[in-house]
Amino acid sequence: MPEQLYRSLVWLDVRLGMLFAVGLPLVLLLWAVLRREQALVRLMGLYWKVASLQLIALLLLTDNRPTGFLLLVVAPLLVVASLWFWVDLNEELADMPPWRALPLTLRIWRWSLTLLSLAGASLAVTALPCMGGAGATLRLCRAWLEAPQGLHGVVARVFAFVFGGAWTPGVAAFVGYAALVAYVVGLFQWLVVRLPRLGRVAGEF
Repeated sequence: MPEQLYRSLVWLDVRLGMLFAVGLPLVLLLWAVLRREQALVRLMGLYWKVASLQLIALLLLTDNRPTGFLLLVVAPLLVVASLWFWVDLNEELADMPPWRALPLTLRIWRWSLTLLSLAGASLAVTALPCMGGAGATLRLCRAWLEAPQGLHGVVARVFAFVFGGAWTPGVAAFVGYAALVAYVVGLFQWLVVRLPRLGRVAGEF
């Protein structure tokens, strides 16, 4: 695949991700809270917990850490699972009138994000060779590093202005690894304790 086309696909994935994985979920969460739709609030809360892995990937890629490339594949797949896994929330959403604006918007968003996440994970598979330490040299790897490092520059300027400190790539990677450890511990606890007890019922989780 030509380098420019590949880079364009990566940036298209980034821009669509910002819209469907960040912007619209924030709107839907606030909308559900204002309408007091508790099932939708729980679904969006669970989504944000799972989707935080994508932020961790960005932190690691800021410093070109190999684990970040793996998370580019794993994170969107977990997001898809979080959208459809919960039986009780799926039933409550199905019982809502399909013509109401909030449930209809959420259904459209859920299907759109599912297709986008699966496509993004498929594209990110091509970046797995970057885990071998070639991320700084391979052109396809640099395409994936542009957005995280560009975002890092913005965060570093804001951090320096507000706190007067230095937000370096090394600091971002350290925070990313610490967050990843916490994420894995929480996921392991859910798999071992909560899933065997409650199954696919979200409840008040």
